[in-house]
Amino acid sequence: MTDTLARPPFDPELEAALALVGDQIPPTLTAEMIPLMRQMPMAGQDEIFQLLAERGFVWRDVTIPGHDAGDIVVSVIEKDGRTGTGPGFFHTHGGGMILGNRWLGVTGFLDWAERFNGVIVTVEYRLAPEFPDPYPVEDCYAALEWTAEHTDDLGIDPSRILIGGGSAGGGLAAGTALLARDRSGPGLIGQLLIYPMLDDRDETVSTRQIDGVGVWDRGSNMTGWTALLGERRGKEDVSIYAAPARATDLSGLPPAFIDCGSAEVFRDEDVAYASKLWEAGVQAELHVWAGGFHAFDGFAPHAAVSQAMLAARDNWVNRLLG
Repeated sequence: MTDTLARPPFDPELEAALALVGDQIPPTLTAEMIPLMRQMPMAGQDEIFQLLAERGFVWRDVTIPGHDAGDIVVSVIEKDGRTGTGPGFFHTHGGGMILGNRWLGVTGFLDWAERFNGVIVTVEYRLAPEFPDPYPVEDCYAALEWTAEHTDDLGIDPSRILIGGGSAGGGLAAGTALLARDRSGPGLIGQLLIYPMLDDRDETVSTRQIDGVGVWDRGSNMTGWTALLGERRGKEDVSIYAAPARATDLSGLPPAFIDCGSAEVFRDEDVAYASKLWEAGVQAELHVWAGGFHAFDGFAPHAAVSQAMLAARDNWVNRLLG
């Protein structure tokens, strides 16, 4: 990987945050680092539970059948004492297909669950490389089916299920939406694709620009995709559900929201996916935030560009569900 290109500059506020992040997370994750990274505390899980309790949310875990008859866990999160029916927020977490758990990123859905009297279902899909494709996306689809089958029990309006996630979770949300379309499965009101991981082929300009810098660079991306796909990575025998950027027909999909930074690996594949949705006649909203590295809203939530990014998502969900 010696063909690195010049990249757009980082936003000044984000660049300052990135200097601090760099002391904790190396730009490039290798396969050898996966076990150690998994041992690290994940996104302050104790703090997440404390936040849920402080905001009056309760949750319960349910074990359900996943892909190939294996058990997986989903957590159902709602306001304490909630009654009636509201939308369902089906959450697929990030982590490059190799890291993370169902709590990573879920707090971004709390405001919407509270505002719309909704329920969050977040899925603990199994991770690569121990569980390579199709385990992650098929686990997500199995959990979506479970959610749709239990809407009465969960107090979810079956016509208002929104799927969403960040990074690998965004890619899995897109892949799960494709599976739902092609299997005539659960209907979805929208797909919230937060800087989604969509393309295994390492062919874009943005992947060559973000190499050895930022968060989740080109090398990390290859580590994640290789863990998921093995020797198939970058070759023809990869399904559209594993790598949605490979899909040629995006017709019949629910409305999509896609965002990313201008200085991250996923920029070009995310822009291309939005363009394919428009080409297929699907409603899509795209935001590319100037100077943003991958997942910058999580690492620097108080930066002005992060606040703008979060507000744009919030606006879209309000319009979709309001």
